[in-house]
Formats: sequence, structure tokens, C-alpha cells
Amino acid sequence: MGSKKGSTKRFYPEEIKQAVIQLKLSGNYTNAEIMEIHQIKNKSQIKTWMKWYRNGETHRLVQSVGKQYSYNAELSELDELKKKVRYYEVKEELMGKYRELERRWSPPSS
Repeated sequence: MGSKKGSTKRFYPEEIKQAVIQLKLSGNYTNAEIMEIHQIKNKSQIKTWMKWYRNGETHRLVQSVGKQYSYNAELSELDELKKKVRYYEVKEELMGKYRELERRWSPPSS
């Protein structure tokens, strides 16, 4: 149980990840050379960063080790406005129902 003896997660700053991507894109360095230059333990790390780069997921380069990353967790302005519109639509609908119930409960005025 627990982690394997001697295994430690290594944090690589975003700057290192970006530098690795640039070296890889230059075509002048092998994975082994890049690993030596930046003290990267496993070539799969480079492959992962390159995959993120190719898929346009460069926002993932800032995430911490072992952390779930929710990209764009904040609502966009459009989503925020849609949420407000829906809120007011529901509010208006409920107020209409409330007024209808209020009319049914109120004794007729004489």
C-alpha cells in the first residue's frame, strides 16, 4: 500500500515545460538530451507535454502535480448572463403561479 519506495513526484515549473516544448519543436534535440538538460526523469513526461501542446491544451502546463485541473472553471460572461436570464425567467414564472394561488385564496371583495 502507499507509494513505491524511492518514488517521488517531481514538479516542473511551467517555464521548464515551455522550454522543453521549444527544444522539441526545434528538432535539434532528442528526448534523452532534453531529459539531461532539464533533469527530467522520464520521457513520457515530455510526450505528455507535447500532446497537450499539440491538442491546444497549454493551460495544463500550469497545473500542479497530482491535482485535478478544471480549465476555465469560472463561467464565461455569456454563460453568466444566460444563468441570470434563466434565474429571472424562473422567478417570473413562480411569481405568476404565486399570484394565481393568491387570487384563489383571497375571498372575493364585496
